[in-house]
Amino acid sequence: MPANEPHSPLFVTTRWSIVLAAKHEDSQQAMEVLCRAYWYPLYAYVRRDGHAPHDAQDLTQEFFARLLEKDWLRAAGPEHGRFRTFLLVAMKRFLINEWHKNASHKRGGHITHVPLDAEDAERRFACEPELAPVAMFERRWAMTLLEQALAALEAEFIDAGKADDFQAMKHCLTLDRGSISYAELAAKTGSSEGAARVAVHRLRKRFRELFRENIAATLAEGEDVETEMRHIVAVLGGV
Repeated sequence: MPANEPHSPLFVTTRWSIVLAAKHEDSQQAMEVLCRAYWYPLYAYVRRDGHAPHDAQDLTQEFFARLLEKDWLRAAGPEHGRFRTFLLVAMKRFLINEWHKNASHKRGGHITHVPLDAEDAERRFACEPELAPVAMFERRWAMTLLEQALAALEAEFIDAGKADDFQAMKHCLTLDRGSISYAELAAKTGSSEGAARVAVHRLRKRFRELFRENIAATLAEGEDVETEMRHIVAVLGGV
């Protein structure tokens, strides 16, 4: 699946409410949202854990199928902590216990596969830094939250009829303020330099809000969002 597909289910913010919805009888759509949003961090973890590409794809598919079939989500909920911790612990247990226990079964013969793009996964994995499996998972988790926030921000601009403004300004999210050419930006957006400065300020502020909301949505009630946000930022800056 494409790494960037704005306005698609891939970037629906995966909140605990979706996890809870996946527990119920009508759960296929919720499970698909979970899979599309978070399959790659888990795939990267399995690959870095030493599994070959085809095995990693099968394992990741089987893991998501088992989340539903074996009712593992019954133990998941915002009262139980961070969603990333739940997924990582569940995957570790799956690799140790479930897969080997059922290794004699025909691979994939008894499950409904979730759609993974193996070629895209391997292209992305080939560009990954050399990190330990858990560090790899956390980095890809952080990148997923970042991508979700960026896609949500773009969707807001599209809905407001300002898609071109977003394309002109989005590079400002990764630049130091002193290196932004407001004159050039004003020319691209047909505004004054002053208006361009205000627009960039609002863009960066809204992006941070969306990023924070994404992070908060994966935490247990009462957990400190700022602490988790600092952790995610540190993970992103660690390589």
